[in-house]
This record gives sequence, C-alpha cells and structure tokens, in this order.
Amino acid sequence: MSPEAQIRSTKPEAMSNLYTIILAVAFGAVLATAAFVAVKCYFDYNTLFTIP
Repeated sequence: MSPEAQIRSTKPEAMSNLYTIILAVAFGAVLATAAFVAVKCYFDYNTLFTIP
C-alpha cells in the first residue's frame, strides 16, 4: 500500500457535533412550546385533555 492510500482512507469528522447542537436546540424549542401550550390550556380551561 502506498502512503497516499492510507491518507485517503481516513474518515472525515463532523465539525464539533454541530448537527447534534442544532437537534438539541430544535428539541428544546418543541418541548418548551408544548409546555407553554399545556400550561396555557390548563389555566384558561382548567383541563388539559378534555374539550370543555
């Protein structure tokens, strides 16, 4: 094997888990929105899962 083939066979690495951070921020936004809607519905209608 030539040294060139060994250099090319290395696996490229992602930029410091950028996609993991984006996914965590998106998940946090969805979770915060769901919590806000649940609290708002509970205080406005005094219930979460039934239609008044």
